Amino acid sequence: MRVILRRSGSRPGGMALVAAGAVVLVTACAGGAPKKHAGTAEDPWVIGMSQCNLGEPWRVQMDADVRAAAEKHSNLKVIFKDAQNSSLTQRAQVEEFVDQGVDLLIISPKEAAPLTQPVAAAYQKGIPVIVLDREVQGDQYTQFIGADNVRIGREAGRWIRETLGGQGKIVELEGLMTSTPGQDRHQGFLEGLDLEHNPGLQIVFTGEMKWLEPDARTEMESALATNDHIDLVYAHNDPGAHGAWLAAKAAGREGEMKFVGIDGLPQEGQQYVAQGILDATFLYPTGGDVAIDEALKILGGQQVEKKIVLGTRIFTKDNIQQGGQPITN
Repeated sequence: MRVILRRSGSRPGGMALVAAGAVVLVTACAGGAPKKHAGTAEDPWVIGMSQCNLGEPWRVQMDADVRAAAEKHSNLKVIFKDAQNSSLTQRAQVEEFVDQGVDLLIISPKEAAPLTQPVAAAYQKGIPVIVLDREVQGDQYTQFIGADNVRIGREAGRWIRETLGGQGKIVELEGLMTSTPGQDRHQGFLEGLDLEHNPGLQIVFTGEMKWLEPDARTEMESALATNDHIDLVYAHNDPGAHGAWLAAKAAGREGEMKFVGIDGLPQEGQQYVAQGILDATFLYPTGGDVAIDEALKILGGQQVEKKIVLGTRIFTKDNIQQGGQPITN
């Protein structure tokens, strides 16, 4: 499922958004610069892909999805770079891709603010830019593709509220809170819990685990040390939820609480649910295959939507064998 938002005008800083529901398109390239490669098997289009880090399984999967989709097209070549969780490194990578003369840039930013300017600079030089997963500030890019993290967080919060019956002590393990997904998954979670009308729910510990399982385990050890009882752990990603489970298991307390994560990769979150480690995980699609589909449109001179929002689904022990349940509301 995709929810598509479209903007009027064909250039950056174009006309204002029109009334809701209206169809508005953007051109593929900001400055109309000529393409540098022919887009043939002999002279394929070159795409630069800057990944913020490969320390998270979800991001490894994103690169794999981009690679698998691109390999179906002999007229495409993708160059991958790993920013190793450094905004400065990723900024340099974007500048390198521009200097190398790539035909299109795909970037999954570590943080919004530090990457906004280099993305805008590439866009203004006529290089189409697809921003994947994490948004940058402003609108100086060709297209954004990603899931609605506020919505996913809200659905997680709602499920937690209903599962706990409005009563319980909760630990929240946050992702990187300088990133938009971390901020949005936290905001949506609070909206879903609706603490104002459910005072029996308490967030008794919050720790920032920066999307990393070892950090989540360390934070969870602190939560266990300061709380005699915990009913549920909500982690912003599945490695975080798994790290929390490992810490609780080491303390002999995993049976007293439930564990909820986000990502829902088949080989990770879904497996954890099937094994009874996690009670629920919510799909956060990588969008890698969609990015290649859209890149081909852009490089082929077609108009594309400014924003594509990807859908989600929930996996629990009750539906994991059926492939989870899509969330459509």
